[in-house]
Amino acid sequence: MSTSLIKKKLHRYIETAEAKKLKAFYTIVEGEIKTQSSAITLQELNHRISDFENGKVKGLSWEEVKQRARKSAHRKHA
Repeated sequence: MSTSLIKKKLHRYIETAEAKKLKAFYTIVEGEIKTQSSAITLQELNHRISDFENGKVKGLSWEEVKQRARKSAHRKHA
């Protein structure tokens, strides 16, 4: 059975499964989900750091961020 077909069958099953079975399934894969989520977050952070270091994006200092937020808030209330 192809991976694609397995995914489709699991998606369909998950949509209709009772809570008890969903909790059991989640318990089995919970550690993997957390690891995968952490890896994706780390990959995204590394990508953003690389873009900043290579000059692809401009960063702002904390003071600049606060000033922009204040100006934006002031415009909304004016």
